[in-house]
Amino acid sequence: MSLIQSDRRHSLAAMLEGYDCPAILVSAEYAILAYNRQYETAFGRIDVEQSPRCFAVSHGYTAPCDESGEDCPLGAARKSGHKERVLHIHQTPRGKEHVDVEMLPIYGNDGELAYFVELLRPVPLASGVNTNQELVGKSPAFNQMLAKIARVGPTEATALLLGESGTGKELAARAIHMASLRKHKPLVTLECSGLSDALFESELFGHVKGAFTGAQYNKKGLVELADGGTLFLDELGDIPLSIQVKLLRLLETGTFRPVGSVEVRTSSFRLICATHRNLLQMVNEERFRNDLYYRINVYPIHIPALRERAEDIPLLSRAILDRLPGGKKLKLTASAHQALGRYRFPGNIRELRNLLNRALVMADSDPIDGDLIARCLAEDTVVDAVSGDWPEATQKADDVGEWPSLQTNEKRYVERVLQAHGGNKEVAARVLGISPRSLYRKLQ
Repeated sequence: MSLIQSDRRHSLAAMLEGYDCPAILVSAEYAILAYNRQYETAFGRIDVEQSPRCFAVSHGYTAPCDESGEDCPLGAARKSGHKERVLHIHQTPRGKEHVDVEMLPIYGNDGELAYFVELLRPVPLASGVNTNQELVGKSPAFNQMLAKIARVGPTEATALLLGESGTGKELAARAIHMASLRKHKPLVTLECSGLSDALFESELFGHVKGAFTGAQYNKKGLVELADGGTLFLDELGDIPLSIQVKLLRLLETGTFRPVGSVEVRTSSFRLICATHRNLLQMVNEERFRNDLYYRINVYPIHIPALRERAEDIPLLSRAILDRLPGGKKLKLTASAHQALGRYRFPGNIRELRNLLNRALVMADSDPIDGDLIARCLAEDTVVDAVSGDWPEATQKADDVGEWPSLQTNEKRYVERVLQAHGGNKEVAARVLGISPRSLYRKLQ
């Protein structure tokens, strides 16, 4: 390479240093011309002298992404003439990871598209295959959710996570927080279900000594602890109506008063909310404030149920087994994957985790096959059949009155897990995939 060419490449690389994320300069023919130091740190070095193609480096493809079954941000930017954005799974030194890709077109003096700057922002906690990450998957439903997380993360917008229990809403909240400018400040979580009005207000806003019986010292509330960071309100639909108006005032003014205090305090935080309830229906039934609903419903994100992303079950299963003590040595056979794929998982990822934990206990040897998964699933049927609470297997699905409520089943399941672990709440909480505090509240 000539000295002139070398100087040109250094100049192009220096231009990319102005971006706050990994960046590469790509020609209209997909050749990578330069990259910045952040790219080298995140993805490794590139031999730009060989003019490697972006699709080959990022994906191992022999043809552009749109000819290999994926969206191509460069092709989209060339067609639209302005910047384009897409979520891709890229090859990295850590394995395949989800990356939020933004393609910026650069025009030459003749008005023609000459270059493209590709900005790559890895999505925190997410991976397409790496089971060491917490958000694992590559299905369309999972990728759609992740794309929304990547888009809202760097902003200050309030995110509303909507999905069934056990789908991983708290992990999604963590990913949003880690993608934000507040990631170096705390993420403070308040589990809203099971709290009385007085306890909720004390947890949220704090209290001063003597504010009520038992208040023997000043206590900072979670709002104050979240100052500069993110406040995550889990199961927002369970907030008492009497507290909703105070929460609305906090969100509108950024001010609050600890219980028993006349001092007005301020807190600057980013808000993320989550619920499994239909908030709009609750608004119509006057069980949730209309003004609060429209204040928090800024950027809703649907967290898909496991049955909506069934193709991710093998990846999730491997990830869960790798994190369970003794799970790394066990493998799932094809028949096990088939058995898991046929099951609907009403308890979603939390139920999958519990099922695999049960399989780990029941397994006499490696591997875990379909028969063992079937026996693990049958355990619930046996317990419920003995209790006499479930209808007969031949019962019609539309006989709603014969079926116990989800709340009743959850209560019984929690009690069974606790009993199976000798009343040890710490262990039971880990098995259930919830915090010990949440378990205590469910038991109350």
